[in-house]
Amino acid sequence: MPSRLDGPLKVTGQARYGLDHNLPGMAYGCVVVSTIANGEIRGMDVTAARSAPGVLGVYSPFDPLELRTPTGQMLGDTWVPLQDKEVVYYGQPIGLVVAETFEQARDAAMAVEVSYHQRPALTSLQDGLASAEDAPGRDGGSSTLNVLAPGVESIEDALAASPVVVEATYSTATQAHAAMEPHSAVAVWDSGVLTMYSGNQGSNLQAMDLAAALDVDIASVRSVNPFVGGAFGGKARTSVAAFLAAAAAKIHERPVKVALTREQVFTATATRAATVQKIALGATADGSLVAVRHDSWCSTPVDRSFVEPTSHGTSKEWYSTQNLALSQKMVPLNVPPTTFMRAPGEAPGSFALESAMDELAIALTMDPIELRLKNNSTAPPGNDLLWSSKHLDECYRVGAARFGWANRTPGGHTDGDWLVGVGMATAMFPALRFPASIEVTLRDDETAVVSTSGADPGTGLLTVLSLVGAESLDIAQDRVTPRLGDSAFPPGGMSGGSTATASAGSAIMVAASQVIDALLALASSPGAPFEGAEVSYADGRVFTDGRAMPFGELLRALDRPSISAIGSSAPGEELTKHSFCSFGAQFCEVRVHKWTREARVSRMLGVFDAGRIINATTARSQIAGGMIWGVSSALHEGLEIEESGRLANGDFAGYLLPVNADIPEVEVEFVEYPDTLHNPLGAKGVGEIGMVGMAAAVANAIHNATGVRVRHIPITIEDLLV
Repeated sequence: MPSRLDGPLKVTGQARYGLDHNLPGMAYGCVVVSTIANGEIRGMDVTAARSAPGVLGVYSPFDPLELRTPTGQMLGDTWVPLQDKEVVYYGQPIGLVVAETFEQARDAAMAVEVSYHQRPALTSLQDGLASAEDAPGRDGGSSTLNVLAPGVESIEDALAASPVVVEATYSTATQAHAAMEPHSAVAVWDSGVLTMYSGNQGSNLQAMDLAAALDVDIASVRSVNPFVGGAFGGKARTSVAAFLAAAAAKIHERPVKVALTREQVFTATATRAATVQKIALGATADGSLVAVRHDSWCSTPVDRSFVEPTSHGTSKEWYSTQNLALSQKMVPLNVPPTTFMRAPGEAPGSFALESAMDELAIALTMDPIELRLKNNSTAPPGNDLLWSSKHLDECYRVGAARFGWANRTPGGHTDGDWLVGVGMATAMFPALRFPASIEVTLRDDETAVVSTSGADPGTGLLTVLSLVGAESLDIAQDRVTPRLGDSAFPPGGMSGGSTATASAGSAIMVAASQVIDALLALASSPGAPFEGAEVSYADGRVFTDGRAMPFGELLRALDRPSISAIGSSAPGEELTKHSFCSFGAQFCEVRVHKWTREARVSRMLGVFDAGRIINATTARSQIAGGMIWGVSSALHEGLEIEESGRLANGDFAGYLLPVNADIPEVEVEFVEYPDTLHNPLGAKGVGEIGMVGMAAAVANAIHNATGVRVRHIPITIEDLLV
């Protein structure tokens, strides 16, 4: 069996993504977007568009499609286009043209003339800091947190009493998800039932959104997405393309395909928020943390629908300290919406915290690993729930030995015209899981099927379903057919938050146990081959008193084509007993050219404690992808937003991403300790932790090589011309 079941389909072009569905009689839609960042649409002249060749319909807030805003969903309210005339960012979807061909729809969309009542727009986080608002805390609570030692009046007093203090401000850029598959949808209605082909991180969640938006019963919507070409949080919500295609297909009574252009993907979907973070660390002379203050600001859309939790995602849990103060503020901007992006909170938050820890180590003349080991926490500060399993110290030590950390020198070294430095950082990401249901079916041909609505946006979940299914049924992997990405299957939750393996795997174990129990009851029932006998199951067979029969043979004997069970699993009382997390240590070597100041990452190593590893190949792939994105965050990625709100580099030509020449061999190692306190499978997440800490490790290595401390990302050549 291949280590990645979908690999052959993808590399041979046989995998069908949403946009690949071409149906008889299909029409095409092209989205019209705004050209201002703040204001109201005064009018839309669609005369030329409506009379253009092949045009079937033109829709706008003045002639809208029949849609409404879904409310009360898992991720909150989902924005639906064309519901009003308000424009709150440049590139906002404000219209749709439907035509016989895509080219006709595109050309007609360019003929739509829009007039606005324009208002001043705020598009810069820095410009808006003075008017920042308190961000809402989790479950409506406070976004501030203070943990103080007995007798300490304030975090400022704790810092003032600290023998060594470092304090600095760090910032991170707005980022785009940059998934290879653009947001797209193909919608077709048949006998009152909508089938939607659209890449999404949870088909049942997309079906719920569409049913609510179209005001139809959930049974009338089927969402299909067995292949998703990258998501990273950007396809957690139902896309503009899906809403528009569904409503247009209903009106025109024919299939409709809507695909965002690459430029539209940069604005009409969502981004990672820009952040500013002020950190102060106070320590004793031996490196023990006395006080941590982490104040954060992030951009947010004008509806204030998302907050990037940088301080709460890192300093709240990472290191042991007697005194801790956190705050989170937000700045509403007229920029594209912000949303989840790989390691939301932890990725930008770790750049600030782990850069500050490096600065503290230098101030203490202390090895950065020793500083982190000294402050290794057994539980989050102020929390009585100990970590269920934590082997971060082993990650540090294994990584240091394998990377050759002992050879590090405070000022780096030179290699010809290159200044060479090394850096490291901690990585942590919460170990979570969502409610999930799985159907396991045993068939009379000696095979099994494992089915769930959950998605595989390149994470390897499809293969995990087959592996865990085979193990739970005690049969070979090649006898298990995994199926996912279809809302007709049991609800598998969302593929996000590094939860899919733990969520789906736990549910498989429940479903497998249930279907085996049902099989044994059937085997000993009246008229069955083992009537009245005490039976057991192992190795895909039913046993009793020296007799054995494969489950397929048993089903054939009873003229049963199959037997099925649906198992469900969800977080439970374990959340009241322990804290849960995946842990890791990131190492990298950076070479900076003496004369050009070009920075190149030349070595990378990540060592991770992520519970049981179900599939080493796909797990390493996930971690490596995250580490590469960390390098990209450090040296490449950043959306440049003009004062008008227009994205200056909102396409793949201008938005810098690493290519093969930018990335050396990525080394990944796991210290494997199954965590069955978290879930019965013992697995924790690997999808996001690989990105956490890597940008800081790069910045720390650059400082080690050059002596230049850069406190913002991405780091450019200009930053090193000193």
